[in-house]
Amino acid sequence: MKFDRYDVIKLIISIVICEAAGIIGSLFTVSSIPTWYASLNRPDFAPPNWIFGPVWTTLYLLMGISLYLIWKHGWENKNVKIAVYVFGIQLILNVIWSVLFFGLQSPLLGMIGIVLLWIAIAVNIYFFYKVDRNSAYLLVPYIVWVSIASYLNYSILIMN
Repeated sequence: MKFDRYDVIKLIISIVICEAAGIIGSLFTVSSIPTWYASLNRPDFAPPNWIFGPVWTTLYLLMGISLYLIWKHGWENKNVKIAVYVFGIQLILNVIWSVLFFGLQSPLLGMIGIVLLWIAIAVNIYFFYKVDRNSAYLLVPYIVWVSIASYLNYSILIMN
């Protein structure tokens, strides 16, 4: 496929949308990390707090590139519309998890949210794969990280 200036704009918009979701989620997260989250009993495998920012920034970047690869296939394609719709749902669930876990300081609600998020990511990967395999592969690190986060969320729920 040809790459022109409109592709650059689409790529930037796709990345900005995803990074914006991360910024919104961080509004609920940042203040809770040194206070509420620091007071929780956490398992030994819990990553250090400093790792979350770089990892999530990278994951949102990959998600943005993935979204762009789907967008390039055109809105007239029914599978593109479905894939983007599912992508939007999982992105909203991503933000909601931050609200539930950190904003409401509820590991239980966070657990419910992250299970729904994980399912939405898996469905997202399926629909992206139908349109563009590379876009689906770019979401694999995301589902791996959310799988780890799910187990961490579960462990915090049990330990507290």
